[in-house]
Amino acid sequence: MAGEVANGEKKVGSVKVLNTAYVKPKKLIGRKECQLVTFDLPYLAFYYNQKLLLYKGGDDGAVAEKLKDGLALVLEEFHQLAGKLEKDEDGVFKVVYDDHMEGVEVVEAEAEDMDVAELTAEEGFSRFKELLPYNGVLNLEGLQRPLLAVQLTKLKDGLAMGLAFNHAILDGTSTWHFMSSWAAICSGASSVPVPPFLERTKARNTRVKLDLSQPSDAPEHANSASDAAPVLRGKVFKFSASAIDQIKSKASAAAPKPFSTFQSLSAHVWQAVTRARQLGPTEYTVFTVFADCRKRVDPPMPESYFGNLIQAIFTVTGAGLILSGPTEFGAGLIRGAIESHDAEAIKKRNEEWESKPVIFEYKDAGVNCVAVGSSPRFQVYEVDFGWGSPESVRSGLNNRFDGMVYLYPGKNGGGSIDVEISLEAKTMEKLENDKDFLLEP
Repeated sequence: MAGEVANGEKKVGSVKVLNTAYVKPKKLIGRKECQLVTFDLPYLAFYYNQKLLLYKGGDDGAVAEKLKDGLALVLEEFHQLAGKLEKDEDGVFKVVYDDHMEGVEVVEAEAEDMDVAELTAEEGFSRFKELLPYNGVLNLEGLQRPLLAVQLTKLKDGLAMGLAFNHAILDGTSTWHFMSSWAAICSGASSVPVPPFLERTKARNTRVKLDLSQPSDAPEHANSASDAAPVLRGKVFKFSASAIDQIKSKASAAAPKPFSTFQSLSAHVWQAVTRARQLGPTEYTVFTVFADCRKRVDPPMPESYFGNLIQAIFTVTGAGLILSGPTEFGAGLIRGAIESHDAEAIKKRNEEWESKPVIFEYKDAGVNCVAVGSSPRFQVYEVDFGWGSPESVRSGLNNRFDGMVYLYPGKNGGGSIDVEISLEAKTMEKLENDKDFLLEP
Protein backbone atom coordinates (compact mmCIF):
# COMPACT_ATOMS: atom_id res chain seq x y z
CA MET A 1 0.00 0.00 0.00
CA ALA A 2 1.86 3.06 -1.23
CA GLY A 3 0.80 6.65 -0.76
CA GLU A 4 2.22 9.40 -2.97
CA VAL A 5 2.72 12.64 -1.05
CA ALA A 6 5.01 14.86 -3.04
CA ASN A 7 5.85 15.26 -6.71
CA GLY A 8 7.80 18.51 -6.65
CA GLU A 9 11.26 18.08 -8.14
CA LYS A 10 14.23 19.43 -6.24
CA LYS A 11 17.96 19.22 -6.83
CA VAL A 12 20.45 18.05 -4.17
CA GLY A 13 23.94 18.37 -5.64
CA SER A 14 23.87 16.32 -8.84
CA VAL A 15 20.85 14.30 -7.67
CA LYS A 16 17.35 15.41 -8.65
CA VAL A 17 14.62 14.27 -6.25
CA LEU A 18 11.50 13.42 -8.26
CA ASN A 19 9.01 12.06 -5.76
CA THR A 20 8.49 10.98 -2.14
CA ALA A 21 6.04 8.24 -1.25
CA TYR A 22 5.22 6.20 1.84
CA VAL A 23 4.75 2.43 1.79
CA LYS A 24 2.98 0.38 4.44
CA PRO A 25 1.96 -3.29 4.62
CA LYS A 26 -0.38 -4.22 1.76
CA LYS A 27 -3.03 -5.67 4.06
CA LEU A 28 -4.44 -4.21 7.27
CA ILE A 29 -2.81 -5.81 10.30
CA GLY A 30 -4.07 -3.61 13.13
CA ARG A 31 -1.93 -2.37 16.01
CA LYS A 32 1.22 -4.31 16.88
CA GLU A 33 3.69 -3.30 19.55
CA CYS A 34 6.83 -4.77 21.02
CA GLN A 35 8.94 -3.49 23.88
CA LEU A 36 12.55 -2.67 23.03
CA VAL A 37 14.91 -4.77 25.15
CA THR A 38 18.30 -4.28 26.75
CA PHE A 39 20.09 -5.38 23.56
CA ASP A 40 18.34 -2.56 21.63
CA LEU A 41 18.45 0.42 23.95
CA PRO A 42 22.18 1.36 23.89
CA TYR A 43 21.84 2.25 20.18
CA LEU A 44 19.26 5.02 20.61
CA ALA A 45 22.00 7.66 20.35
CA PHE A 46 23.65 6.05 17.34
CA TYR A 47 22.65 7.31 13.92
CA TYR A 48 20.47 5.49 11.41
CA ASN A 49 22.47 2.65 9.86
CA GLN A 50 22.99 3.38 6.15
CA LYS A 51 23.68 0.93 3.33
CA LEU A 52 24.21 1.64 -0.36
CA LEU A 53 23.69 -1.03 -3.04
CA LEU A 54 24.71 -0.24 -6.62
CA TYR A 55 23.09 -2.17 -9.47
CA LYS A 56 23.72 -2.39 -13.20
CA GLY A 57 20.25 -2.40 -14.74
CA GLY A 58 17.22 -1.76 -12.63
CA ASP A 59 16.98 1.67 -14.26
CA ASP A 60 13.82 1.34 -16.33
CA GLY A 61 10.73 3.30 -15.35
CA ALA A 62 8.81 0.37 -13.83
CA VAL A 63 11.44 -0.60 -11.29
CA ALA A 64 10.44 1.83 -8.53
CA GLU A 65 6.84 0.62 -8.65
CA LYS A 66 7.96 -3.03 -8.60
CA LEU A 67 10.15 -2.34 -5.56
CA LYS A 68 7.37 -0.49 -3.74
CA ASP A 69 4.87 -3.29 -4.49
CA GLY A 70 7.34 -5.86 -3.15
CA LEU A 71 8.04 -3.68 -0.11
CA ALA A 72 4.30 -3.51 0.72
CA LEU A 73 4.18 -7.31 0.70
CA VAL A 74 7.36 -7.93 2.71
CA LEU A 75 6.25 -5.37 5.32
CA GLU A 76 3.32 -7.62 6.18
CA GLU A 77 5.90 -9.80 7.96
CA PHE A 78 8.46 -7.09 8.83
CA HIS A 79 5.82 -4.58 9.96
CA GLN A 80 8.03 -3.12 12.71
CA LEU A 81 10.05 -1.35 9.99
CA ALA A 82 6.87 0.48 8.92
CA GLY A 83 6.20 1.72 12.46
CA LYS A 84 7.54 4.26 14.92
CA LEU A 85 9.24 4.34 18.30
CA GLU A 86 7.01 5.19 21.25
CA LYS A 87 7.37 5.36 25.03
CA ASP A 88 4.79 3.89 27.37
CA GLU A 89 3.51 5.54 30.56
CA ASP A 90 6.51 4.14 32.48
CA GLY A 91 9.07 5.64 30.06
CA VAL A 92 9.87 2.25 28.46
CA PHE A 93 10.62 2.37 24.73
CA LYS A 94 8.70 0.19 22.30
CA VAL A 95 8.31 -0.19 18.54
CA VAL A 96 4.74 0.21 17.39
CA TYR A 97 2.97 -0.32 14.07
CA ASP A 98 -0.61 0.77 13.44
CA ASP A 99 -2.50 0.86 10.15
CA HIS A 100 -2.89 4.65 10.31
CA MET A 101 0.91 5.21 10.38
CA GLU A 102 2.56 6.47 7.18
CA GLY A 103 5.00 3.57 6.81
CA VAL A 104 8.41 3.46 5.09
CA GLU A 105 9.65 6.60 3.33
CA VAL A 106 10.62 5.98 -0.32
CA VAL A 107 12.30 8.75 -2.31
CA GLU A 108 12.68 8.45 -6.08
CA ALA A 109 15.50 10.44 -7.65
CA GLU A 110 17.78 10.56 -10.67
CA ALA A 111 21.45 11.38 -11.26
CA GLU A 112 21.92 11.17 -15.01
CA ASP A 113 25.62 12.10 -14.92
CA MET A 114 26.61 9.30 -12.49
CA ASP A 115 27.42 5.82 -13.73
CA VAL A 116 27.72 2.56 -11.83
CA ALA A 117 31.38 1.89 -12.65
CA GLU A 118 32.47 5.29 -11.37
CA LEU A 119 30.59 4.82 -8.07
CA THR A 120 31.80 1.22 -7.70
CA ALA A 121 35.39 2.40 -8.12
CA GLU A 122 34.92 5.09 -5.44
CA GLU A 123 37.21 4.26 -2.53
CA GLY A 124 36.02 6.97 -0.13
CA PHE A 125 32.50 7.67 1.04
CA SER A 126 31.79 11.42 0.75
CA ARG A 127 30.33 11.08 -2.77
CA PHE A 128 27.64 8.76 -1.48
CA LYS A 129 25.99 11.38 0.72
CA GLU A 130 23.44 12.55 -1.84
CA LEU A 131 22.49 8.94 -2.66
CA LEU A 132 21.57 8.13 0.96
CA PRO A 133 18.61 9.18 3.11
CA TYR A 134 18.78 10.36 6.72
CA ASN A 135 22.34 11.64 6.90
CA GLY A 136 23.04 12.75 10.48
CA VAL A 137 19.70 11.51 11.83
CA LEU A 138 19.77 9.92 15.30
CA ASN A 139 17.84 6.71 15.99
CA LEU A 140 16.00 8.55 18.76
CA GLU A 141 14.28 10.55 16.01
CA GLY A 142 12.33 7.38 15.22
CA LEU A 143 9.83 8.78 17.74
CA GLN A 144 8.80 11.22 14.99
CA ARG A 145 9.93 9.77 11.67
CA PRO A 146 9.92 6.44 9.79
CA LEU A 147 12.18 3.65 11.01
CA LEU A 148 13.24 2.82 7.43
CA ALA A 149 13.93 5.27 4.62
CA VAL A 150 14.80 4.22 1.06
CA GLN A 151 16.20 6.35 -1.77
CA LEU A 152 16.04 4.91 -5.30
CA THR A 153 18.30 6.94 -7.57
CA LYS A 154 18.27 6.21 -11.29
CA LEU A 155 21.83 6.43 -12.63
CA LYS A 156 23.09 6.74 -16.19
CA ASP A 157 23.25 2.93 -16.47
CA GLY A 158 21.80 1.50 -13.30
CA LEU A 159 20.27 2.08 -9.89
CA ALA A 160 21.61 3.24 -6.54
CA MET A 161 19.56 1.93 -3.62
CA GLY A 162 20.32 3.95 -0.49
CA LEU A 163 18.80 2.75 2.78
CA ALA A 164 18.68 4.07 6.33
CA PHE A 165 17.56 1.65 9.05
CA ASN A 166 16.85 2.70 12.62
CA HIS A 167 19.59 0.85 14.51
CA ALA A 168 17.57 0.87 17.76
CA ILE A 169 15.24 -1.78 16.30
CA LEU A 170 17.57 -4.06 14.30
CA ASP A 171 21.16 -5.19 13.80
CA GLY A 172 23.06 -6.31 10.71
CA THR A 173 21.74 -9.88 10.74
CA SER A 174 18.14 -8.60 10.75
CA THR A 175 18.96 -5.93 8.15
CA TRP A 176 20.17 -8.48 5.60
CA HIS A 177 17.37 -10.92 6.48
CA PHE A 178 14.92 -8.16 5.56
CA MET A 179 16.82 -7.22 2.38
CA SER A 180 17.02 -10.83 1.13
CA SER A 181 13.30 -11.30 1.90
CA TRP A 182 12.35 -8.14 -0.02
CA ALA A 183 14.48 -9.26 -2.97
CA ALA A 184 12.87 -12.74 -2.90
CA ILE A 185 9.37 -11.25 -3.07
CA CYS A 186 10.38 -8.95 -5.96
CA SER A 187 11.89 -11.96 -7.75
CA GLY A 188 8.62 -13.90 -7.62
CA ALA A 189 8.48 -15.65 -4.24
CA SER A 190 4.88 -15.92 -3.04
CA SER A 191 5.85 -15.39 0.59
CA VAL A 192 8.83 -14.48 2.78
CA PRO A 193 11.10 -17.57 2.74
CA VAL A 194 11.98 -17.30 6.46
CA PRO A 195 9.55 -15.12 8.47
CA PRO A 196 11.13 -12.91 11.14
CA PHE A 197 10.93 -13.98 14.79
CA LEU A 198 9.40 -10.84 16.31
CA GLU A 199 9.21 -11.76 20.01
CA ARG A 200 12.32 -9.90 21.10
CA THR A 201 11.36 -10.11 24.79
CA LYS A 202 12.17 -13.85 24.60
CA ALA A 203 15.85 -12.82 24.57
CA ARG A 204 15.50 -10.38 27.50
CA ASN A 205 12.39 -9.10 29.22
CA THR A 206 13.58 -6.41 31.64
CA ARG A 207 11.68 -3.13 31.47
CA VAL A 208 14.20 -0.26 31.53
CA LYS A 209 13.01 3.32 31.92
CA LEU A 210 15.08 5.88 30.00
CA ASP A 211 14.83 9.66 30.32
CA LEU A 212 15.18 10.32 26.61
CA SER A 213 12.44 11.87 24.52
CA GLN A 214 14.06 14.12 21.93
CA PRO A 215 17.34 14.19 19.98
CA SER A 216 18.86 16.91 22.17
CA ASP A 217 18.74 14.45 25.09
CA ALA A 218 21.31 12.26 23.37
CA PRO A 219 25.00 12.57 24.39
CA GLU A 220 26.06 13.30 20.81
CA HIS A 221 24.22 16.62 20.93
CA ALA A 222 25.66 17.51 24.33
CA ASN A 223 29.22 17.04 23.11
CA SER A 224 29.11 17.99 19.46
CA ALA A 225 29.63 21.70 20.02
CA SER A 226 32.83 21.23 22.04
CA ASP A 227 34.42 18.33 20.17
CA ALA A 228 36.09 19.22 16.89
CA ALA A 229 35.71 16.05 14.85
CA PRO A 230 38.85 14.94 13.02
CA VAL A 231 38.81 14.87 9.23
CA LEU A 232 38.20 11.25 8.28
CA ARG A 233 39.07 9.40 5.14
CA GLY A 234 37.45 6.16 4.13
CA LYS A 235 38.90 3.47 1.91
CA VAL A 236 38.02 -0.06 0.84
CA PHE A 237 40.90 -2.54 0.85
CA LYS A 238 40.08 -5.65 -1.17
CA PHE A 239 41.71 -8.88 -0.03
CA SER A 240 41.50 -11.85 -2.41
CA ALA A 241 40.84 -15.37 -1.16
CA SER A 242 44.55 -16.20 -1.52
CA ALA A 243 45.50 -13.08 0.47
CA ILE A 244 43.09 -14.13 3.23
CA ASP A 245 44.70 -17.59 3.26
CA GLN A 246 48.10 -15.94 3.59
CA ILE A 247 46.91 -13.79 6.52
CA LYS A 248 45.42 -16.87 8.26
CA SER A 249 48.56 -18.95 7.72
CA LYS A 250 50.78 -16.19 9.14
CA ALA A 251 48.59 -15.70 12.24
CA SER A 252 48.30 -19.44 12.90
CA ALA A 253 51.90 -20.43 12.09
CA ALA A 254 52.92 -20.96 15.73
CA ALA A 255 49.47 -21.25 17.30
CA PRO A 256 48.40 -24.58 18.82
CA LYS A 257 44.92 -24.13 17.29
CA PRO A 258 44.39 -22.31 13.95
CA PHE A 259 42.69 -18.93 14.11
CA SER A 260 39.48 -18.24 12.22
CA THR A 261 39.36 -15.95 9.19
CA PHE A 262 37.75 -13.22 11.31
CA GLN A 263 40.34 -13.47 14.11
CA SER A 264 43.29 -13.51 11.69
CA LEU A 265 42.08 -10.65 9.49
CA SER A 266 41.04 -8.54 12.51
CA ALA A 267 44.50 -8.94 14.06
CA HIS A 268 46.11 -8.03 10.72
CA VAL A 269 44.04 -4.83 10.55
CA TRP A 270 44.53 -4.00 14.25
CA GLN A 271 48.31 -4.29 13.97
CA ALA A 272 48.50 -2.25 10.75
CA VAL A 273 46.26 0.56 12.04
CA THR A 274 48.27 0.70 15.29
CA ARG A 275 51.45 0.96 13.20
CA ALA A 276 49.95 3.70 11.01
CA ARG A 277 48.92 5.68 14.09
CA GLN A 278 52.53 5.60 15.30
CA LEU A 279 51.45 4.87 18.86
CA GLY A 280 54.07 4.65 21.58
CA PRO A 281 54.69 1.19 23.09
CA THR A 282 52.94 2.05 26.39
CA GLU A 283 49.86 3.64 24.81
CA TYR A 284 46.70 1.59 25.03
CA THR A 285 44.77 0.36 22.02
CA VAL A 286 41.34 -1.26 22.05
CA PHE A 287 39.83 -3.78 19.66
CA THR A 288 36.02 -3.86 19.62
CA VAL A 289 33.75 -6.31 17.83
CA PHE A 290 29.96 -6.18 17.76
CA ALA A 291 29.26 -9.88 18.21
CA ASP A 292 26.06 -11.68 17.25
CA CYS A 293 24.62 -13.26 20.42
CA ARG A 294 21.75 -15.28 18.89
CA LYS A 295 23.50 -18.58 19.52
CA ARG A 296 25.27 -17.39 22.69
CA VAL A 297 22.24 -16.49 24.82
CA ASP A 298 20.46 -19.08 26.93
CA PRO A 299 18.12 -20.26 25.55
CA PRO A 300 19.55 -19.63 22.06
CA MET A 301 17.47 -17.49 19.70
CA PRO A 302 16.75 -18.38 16.07
CA GLU A 303 18.82 -16.80 13.29
CA SER A 304 15.57 -15.11 12.21
CA TYR A 305 15.30 -13.19 15.53
CA PHE A 306 14.38 -9.65 14.46
CA GLY A 307 16.01 -6.92 16.52
CA ASN A 308 19.41 -6.21 18.00
CA LEU A 309 20.98 -9.29 19.46
CA ILE A 310 24.55 -8.02 19.48
CA GLN A 311 26.92 -6.83 22.17
CA ALA A 312 30.19 -4.95 21.92
CA ILE A 313 33.13 -7.06 23.08
CA PHE A 314 36.26 -5.11 24.03
CA THR A 315 39.86 -6.18 24.42
CA VAL A 316 42.66 -3.77 25.36
CA THR A 317 46.43 -4.02 25.33
CA GLY A 318 49.59 -1.95 24.96
CA ALA A 319 50.47 -0.84 21.44
CA GLY A 320 53.99 -2.18 21.89
CA LEU A 321 52.68 -5.71 22.36
CA ILE A 322 50.56 -5.51 19.22
CA LEU A 323 53.44 -4.09 17.16
CA SER A 324 56.40 -6.12 18.39
CA GLY A 325 55.18 -9.63 17.73
CA PRO A 326 53.41 -11.59 15.04
CA THR A 327 49.68 -11.14 14.47
CA GLU A 328 49.23 -14.31 16.54
CA PHE A 329 49.27 -12.12 19.69
CA GLY A 330 46.37 -9.89 18.60
CA ALA A 331 44.46 -12.84 17.15
CA GLY A 332 44.80 -14.65 20.48
CA LEU A 333 43.43 -11.68 22.41
CA ILE A 334 40.49 -11.38 20.02
CA ARG A 335 39.73 -15.10 20.16
CA GLY A 336 39.92 -15.11 23.97
CA ALA A 337 37.54 -12.15 24.26
CA ILE A 338 35.02 -13.66 21.85
CA GLU A 339 35.14 -17.19 23.32
CA SER A 340 34.69 -15.94 26.88
CA HIS A 341 31.58 -13.95 25.91
CA ASP A 342 29.17 -16.75 26.76
CA ALA A 343 25.58 -16.70 28.06
CA GLU A 344 26.74 -15.88 31.58
CA ALA A 345 28.89 -12.94 30.41
CA ILE A 346 26.02 -11.63 28.28
CA LYS A 347 23.60 -11.85 31.21
CA LYS A 348 26.07 -10.09 33.53
CA ARG A 349 26.59 -7.27 31.01
CA ASN A 350 22.82 -6.82 30.66
CA GLU A 351 22.28 -6.74 34.43
CA GLU A 352 25.05 -4.14 34.87
CA TRP A 353 23.56 -1.97 32.14
CA GLU A 354 20.01 -2.29 33.48
CA SER A 355 21.12 -1.22 36.96
CA LYS A 356 22.80 1.89 35.51
CA PRO A 357 21.76 2.51 31.88
CA VAL A 358 24.31 4.36 29.75
CA ILE A 359 23.34 5.68 26.34
CA PHE A 360 26.52 5.47 24.30
CA GLU A 361 27.63 7.72 21.53
CA TYR A 362 28.30 5.78 18.36
CA LYS A 363 32.03 6.51 18.73
CA ASP A 364 32.39 5.25 22.33
CA ALA A 365 34.39 2.22 21.29
CA GLY A 366 37.57 2.82 23.30
CA VAL A 367 40.90 4.64 23.09
CA ASN A 368 42.94 4.25 19.86
CA CYS A 369 40.35 1.72 18.83
CA VAL A 370 39.73 -0.55 15.90
CA ALA A 371 36.02 -1.44 15.92
CA VAL A 372 34.60 -4.04 13.54
CA GLY A 373 30.99 -4.04 12.37
CA SER A 374 29.16 -5.98 9.67
CA SER A 375 30.38 -9.45 8.68
CA PRO A 376 31.72 -11.25 5.62
CA ARG A 377 29.10 -13.91 6.43
CA PHE A 378 26.29 -11.57 5.37
CA GLN A 379 25.26 -12.61 1.85
CA VAL A 380 25.03 -9.04 0.60
CA TYR A 381 25.76 -9.91 -3.05
CA GLU A 382 22.79 -12.28 -3.16
CA VAL A 383 20.30 -9.40 -2.78
CA ASP A 384 18.89 -9.71 -6.31
CA PHE A 385 15.56 -7.99 -7.01
CA GLY A 386 15.30 -9.50 -10.47
CA TRP A 387 17.98 -7.71 -12.48
CA GLY A 388 21.15 -9.25 -11.04
CA SER A 389 23.46 -8.98 -8.05
CA PRO A 390 24.74 -5.63 -6.82
CA GLU A 391 28.01 -4.39 -8.31
CA SER A 392 28.99 -2.91 -4.95
CA VAL A 393 27.70 -2.82 -1.37
CA ARG A 394 28.92 -0.06 0.92
CA SER A 395 28.18 1.51 4.28
CA GLY A 396 27.00 5.11 4.42
CA LEU A 397 28.37 8.16 6.21
CA ASN A 398 26.54 7.75 9.51
CA ASN A 399 28.27 6.21 12.56
CA ARG A 400 31.77 6.56 11.13
CA PHE A 401 34.63 7.42 13.44
CA ASP A 402 38.40 7.02 13.55
CA GLY A 403 39.00 3.26 13.55
CA MET A 404 35.59 2.04 12.35
CA VAL A 405 35.87 -1.03 10.10
CA TYR A 406 33.16 -2.75 8.06
CA LEU A 407 33.77 -6.24 6.65
CA TYR A 408 31.89 -7.46 3.58
CA PRO A 409 32.35 -10.50 1.37
CA GLY A 410 34.14 -9.65 -1.86
CA LYS A 411 32.00 -9.30 -4.97
CA ASN A 412 33.68 -12.35 -6.53
CA GLY A 413 33.03 -14.56 -3.48
CA GLY A 414 35.26 -17.56 -2.89
CA GLY A 415 36.45 -16.26 0.47
CA SER A 416 37.55 -12.78 -0.68
CA ILE A 417 36.80 -9.96 1.79
CA ASP A 418 36.43 -6.19 1.43
CA VAL A 419 37.70 -4.19 4.41
CA GLU A 420 36.15 -0.72 4.59
CA ILE A 421 38.08 1.48 7.03
CA SER A 422 37.63 5.06 8.31
CA LEU A 423 40.71 6.77 9.72
CA GLU A 424 42.16 10.22 10.28
CA ALA A 425 43.63 11.38 6.98
CA LYS A 426 47.29 11.24 8.03
CA THR A 427 46.86 7.71 9.44
CA MET A 428 45.11 6.53 6.28
CA GLU A 429 47.98 7.84 4.15
CA LYS A 430 50.41 5.65 6.11
CA LEU A 431 48.10 2.61 5.99
CA GLU A 432 47.60 2.73 2.21
CA ASN A 433 51.39 2.74 1.77
CA ASP A 434 52.01 -0.09 4.23
CA LYS A 435 53.30 -3.02 2.16
CA ASP A 436 52.99 -5.49 5.04
CA PHE A 437 49.30 -4.64 5.38
CA LEU A 438 48.70 -4.80 1.63
CA LEU A 439 50.78 -8.01 1.36
CA GLU A 440 52.97 -6.42 -1.27
CA PRO A 441 56.55 -7.64 -1.80
